[in-house]
Amino acid sequence: MESQDSQAAKAGPGPRVLLALGLAGVCAFINFYATQPLLPLLVEVFGGSKARAALTVSAPPIAVALVSPFVGALSGRLGRRRVIVFSLFLLVVPTALAATAGSMGALVAWRFLQGLVVPGVYAVSIAYLGDGWHGRDVGVALSALVSSNVIGGFLGRMVSAIAAEHLGWRASFVSLSALTLLGAALVTRWLPEIPRPPASPPPGAERGARLADLARPKLLAAYAVGFNVLFTLVATFTYVTFHLAEPPFSLGPVALGWIFVVYLVGAAVTPIAGRAIDRVGSRATLAAAAACGVLGVGLTLVPHLAAVAAGLAVSCSAAFVSQSASTSYLHRTVPRAIHGTASGIYVSSYYLGGSVGGVLPALAWRAGGWPACVALVALVHFLTIGLALRFWASKAARGAAPGLGG
Repeated sequence: MESQDSQAAKAGPGPRVLLALGLAGVCAFINFYATQPLLPLLVEVFGGSKARAALTVSAPPIAVALVSPFVGALSGRLGRRRVIVFSLFLLVVPTALAATAGSMGALVAWRFLQGLVVPGVYAVSIAYLGDGWHGRDVGVALSALVSSNVIGGFLGRMVSAIAAEHLGWRASFVSLSALTLLGAALVTRWLPEIPRPPASPPPGAERGARLADLARPKLLAAYAVGFNVLFTLVATFTYVTFHLAEPPFSLGPVALGWIFVVYLVGAAVTPIAGRAIDRVGSRATLAAAAACGVLGVGLTLVPHLAAVAAGLAVSCSAAFVSQSASTSYLHRTVPRAIHGTASGIYVSSYYLGGSVGGVLPALAWRAGGWPACVALVALVHFLTIGLALRFWASKAARGAAPGLGG
């Protein structure tokens, strides 16, 4: 007869666990993009170029890409819950100290330190689910986690903008640090401990096997999919602003800022798509989402603002569903002994894709403007579909984690 722990693992995490992990994701990502609406104000306060101010936005993802692989492995030794909780409390420190910055360089440094802490929440949350649950409803759980990150990013922009408008830019970081501290306390109260994975063989005998497992083609494909997902999202939303600033739209900065409201559409769609992941598998869901991404970015070529807005809503929804499908696939196919490391590598690849997505489309823009950028994004979507169909087995994408054989 199956144990209660085994039955609970197959049933999926309960509402309390999802609420705690969701709140952790909100707290991590409420800080992540917080300076985006503050960039003109920061240039006014500190001087310097717009590109230098933009480093306050790019510094956290660069830090995340650097440390994510190591945090996943470390959390396996220290305990997933312990690392999540500790990281949330630690995140309060650089967030609060960012309010003391006396120069743009100092602010960038504090933002980089914020990014160093985020993988202890996000990457470890993925591994936490991988340790404790498998089978049905896991796609829903991972989709809820992605949605919480999206909501956190949106709220972070709104909170920082409102605080800065009424109390100054330093109040933005004070407010965000207070919210993060409150969230950390609630996560500590609500997030349960789960058993660690079974003891591993001696490191000397296992190291080679683990490295080989991490480099299996299906996992390399998963890392590449993660890279592509954030690449398409960042490329689309960065360069469409230049498109919308030109005729026939000629939108100003405030109107362009409202573009990110469509993120809420993606946040609403993603948990629903989690059911599809559990029913038809990660591969089919990812392929369908990437195909919708091609449709969405194509709609932005229509010279009507409503069509562009609809295309952006479809584009971000496709990216968030793709992220849920790929993390779900990772969860179901990676052996528990290397789940933390694999999750860390995936998150690192994901944010590296975002960094490249902010730079590489500039070449396409110079070659052919927004239509060339659309062609590049569509090409990456098709590449994502090809990777999933070629390397991901549909059976493994639906069933409980079978390991990496086959």
